[in-house]
Amino acid sequence: MSVQVKICGITRVEDALMAQRAGAEALGLVMYSKSSRYVNMQQAIALREVIASDTLCVVLLVNADKEFVKQVITEVKPDLIQFHGDESADFCQQFDFPFIRALRMRDDLDISAEARAYYNAYGLLFDAWNPDQYGGTGEQFDWQRLPTERDFHLILAGGLNPLNVAEAVAAARPDMVDVSGGVESSPGIKDEHKVRAFINSAKAVAEQ
Repeated sequence: MSVQVKICGITRVEDALMAQRAGAEALGLVMYSKSSRYVNMQQAIALREVIASDTLCVVLLVNADKEFVKQVITEVKPDLIQFHGDESADFCQQFDFPFIRALRMRDDLDISAEARAYYNAYGLLFDAWNPDQYGGTGEQFDWQRLPTERDFHLILAGGLNPLNVAEAVAAARPDMVDVSGGVESSPGIKDEHKVRAFINSAKAVAEQ
């Protein structure tokens, strides 16, 4: 199997360029004002300009209103929108635009039901549950809860870092792994050594 890597929470042009050189297939821009990795519209547009055509540009939104989603699609021109809040399937699907649906792993989460509801999503991203934060917590969840038999693109997030990503890939066999804080020197500032170590570790175990 192969696994793709998404580096999320990019805030600087130099980090966007570095992550692409290191082999990341996707970069995430967080347009959620309560995040420590928040970028505004102008910053997102500037970052988008340095993301190559063979690298996915993903804009993360949390409970944004319909008009703002449309503005992001028009002005930033991402490849994918990542809905990371409490958005319904109808809300996500109304834009006729490729999207990732992030699901936080509550104890009662019915993965099969969510997969049916978001049947036309580019992928389902699984993150740790935290009642007070929409992701970016650095917390992990039990990877054994994820189905090994599935008919959707599985993106694994939640507390990943260069030291545990190989174990995570081996356990969950995801299509993509997503990391933010685990490859940073401080919030929003990516560490090149950690980025390269993360990508190398993820891909090495996937190729076994």
